Amino acid sequence: MSEQKKVLGEDRRMKLLQLLKESEEPITGSELAAKYHVSRQVIVGDITLLKARSEPIIATSQGYLRLNHTSPHPVATRTIASNHSPEQTEEELNLLVDHGVTVKDVTIEHPVYGDLTASIMVSDRKEVKQFMKKIHSTQSSYLSELTGGIHLHTITSSSEAKLDEAEEALKKSGFLIEIDT
Repeated sequence: MSEQKKVLGEDRRMKLLQLLKESEEPITGSELAAKYHVSRQVIVGDITLLKARSEPIIATSQGYLRLNHTSPHPVATRTIASNHSPEQTEEELNLLVDHGVTVKDVTIEHPVYGDLTASIMVSDRKEVKQFMKKIHSTQSSYLSELTGGIHLHTITSSSEAKLDEAEEALKKSGFLIEIDT
C-alpha cells in the first residue's frame, strides 16, 4: 500500500489553481482537501492567498469556482432589487433560473457595514436545490433577513431578452422592487 503524500505550499496552490481553471463546475473545499491530502482549512488559506494575487476565484454554495473572463457567449448583466420573505427564497431563485438566468450574488445595505455581498451562483433548479439544502442544513440565515427582505441580485444571461423576461416574472410575482429612473 503506497502512502499518500501531502502536496506542499506553492506547488499545491499552483495545482489547485490549474484544477480550478480547467473545471467548469465548482469544486468543494472538502474535495480539494482530499485530493491534496490536507485539511479543508489549508485549502481555505490557499484560496485566500490566490485571491490576494487577483485570481478571480469565488466561493459559491456549491464550492470554489474560478471565473473565466473569456466566455464563448455574450453575457448580459443586470442588478435587480427584490423583496420577499425567507420562505419565498426558493420560489424567487427558481423563477429566475427558469428564465435562463444565473443568479450570481445577493447584496444588502447594512446600516453599520455598508454593502454586504455574498456569492450564490445558481443557474438551474438543481443548483437552487443544493443552495437551499445548504442553507437549511447549516441553519444559516439569509442576508435579506437583516433588511426585512429587501435585497439586490446580480443576474446574468446570454441575452437582454431573457433578463427582461425574468424581471417581468419577478414583477408579476410581486418580488420586484421597481426603481424609478
